[in-house]
Amino acid sequence: MKNRGLILTIIVLFAILITTFVFEVGKSTSETESNTDDSNKTVGILQYVSHPALNDIRQGVEDGLEEAGYKQGENLTIEYQNGQADQSNLDTMSQQLVQQDPDALVGIATPAAQSLANTTQDIPTVLGAVTDPVGANLVDDMQEPGGNLTGVSDKAPVDQQMELTKELLPDTEKIGILYSSTEDNSKYQVAEAREEAENSGFEVETFPVPSTNEISQTVQTMTDEVDTIYVPLDNTIANAMPAVVNEANKTETPIIPSVDTMVEQGGLATISVNQYDLGVKSGEMVADILDGNAEPATTPIYTFDTGDIIINEEQAEKLNIELPDSVKEDATYVEEDDE
Repeated sequence: MKNRGLILTIIVLFAILITTFVFEVGKSTSETESNTDDSNKTVGILQYVSHPALNDIRQGVEDGLEEAGYKQGENLTIEYQNGQADQSNLDTMSQQLVQQDPDALVGIATPAAQSLANTTQDIPTVLGAVTDPVGANLVDDMQEPGGNLTGVSDKAPVDQQMELTKELLPDTEKIGILYSSTEDNSKYQVAEAREEAENSGFEVETFPVPSTNEISQTVQTMTDEVDTIYVPLDNTIANAMPAVVNEANKTETPIIPSVDTMVEQGGLATISVNQYDLGVKSGEMVADILDGNAEPATTPIYTFDTGDIIINEEQAEKLNIELPDSVKEDATYVEEDDE
């Protein structure tokens, strides 16, 4: 009887050990699956408004992430929001994105980046296309940002754009700068454009517009007073570029914008950083942060030091402008949008 009792005791202990082993294996498997889920990264993207330049940047961000190994549906979730140029939308969307506790954020254009910066000081945030991150109070220093933000500046080579204007339009004496008076990003560029234009020998007059409603009337006034219109990196004007071109074409007034996408919309020419490439670089910087290879505080703001000559040949023909060989040799030609 003693032996039977001992055998039963051993059987019970063995059963307990087996049960415990199965439980631990299951627990381990569950933890492994949870770790696998942790490998999926979430990136929140906040875009200021829809227009070709910012849309190209957003596509570039997504493609830059994919080239770095982060593919949507496999190991990446992108939460995308578009403020459509409404500050209250941007603030609400920033809060929504932060509440989802993403691994990183991207702010496309200065107002979107500022809204994200006001909402979180912890989540790593990449600035996609902010011309003057220091002036916009986003970072302390271009080389040592010092907080949770870094990114890419879309600063245009204004001095080169003015030299291009002289080559293409040698009869131009007076340039009018068209910009939105509500965008901090534009005010900085207007000051730089004025200085560079005057250094190139042009007389300069600025034409601020408070909203899109006044753009057509302002362009009508400009075309009576200036020989050429210059448009800085300005989201309000970019969003209304077809209307600007329509009014300027009535008096055959050429437009020198700051980005390639505005040339595609009817601008004559520019020297600019490709907006898609700018987005790809932003996506690569996000990937470096996700990989743990970079910290925003110590990652310098990236600035492109070269630009491409972009020509709208169809627009040149409309304006009866003969392109000099010195420009044609190095130019990239774009087709005009149908809109």
